[in-house]
Amino acid sequence: DGLVDRLESLIPAPPPAPDWDASIAFRWRKRGIHGFLAPIAQLHQIQLGDLRDIDRQKSLVEQNTRQFMAGRPANNVLLTGARGTGKSSLVKALLNRYSRHGMRLIEVDKQDLVDLADIVDLVVARPERFIVFCDDLSFEASEPGYKALKVALDGSVAATSENMLIYAT
Repeated sequence: DGLVDRLESLIPAPPPAPDWDASIAFRWRKRGIHGFLAPIAQLHQIQLGDLRDIDRQKSLVEQNTRQFMAGRPANNVLLTGARGTGKSSLVKALLNRYSRHGMRLIEVDKQDLVDLADIVDLVVARPERFIVFCDDLSFEASEPGYKALKVALDGSVAATSENMLIYAT
C-alpha cells in the first residue's frame, strides 16, 4: 500500500472534462503531459463594427466564418499583416458576433499545436462549431508544432473534424 501511495503521488491526476457551459472561449492548458480546456472568464467585447480600415480582410474572413457556421465548405485562415492591424481583434469580434449561433473559440499556443489531435477528440462530437485560434504563429519546419499543424491542415488517415477550423495570425 505504501508503494502504491508513493506511485500515485507521482502520477498526475487526469485532466478535468471541459465545462462547455462556463464560457464561449477556452484556452488549451498543459498540466504535466496532459492538456485540458480551461474556460476564459473575461472576454474582449470588440465588435466587427469597431474594426476600421480592414474592410476587405474583414469581409473575406466573415464570409468564410458564415459558411463554416452554416455547415458549408469553409477554409482554415491565416491572417497576415503588420503588428496592430486588427488580425487578432477580427477573430475576437467574429466570436462575439457568432457565439450565439454556436461558435466557440479555443486558443492554442504555438508549442501546444502538437496536441491538435487531442483537441479534435474533445470537440468532434459536440454540436458547436469551433475555431482553434493560434496567435502570432511562426516556426521553423523542424519544430514539432509545424508537423502537427501540417497534418491538421492536410489531413491524415483520420478524417478532420467537420466542426473545427484553424484561424492563425
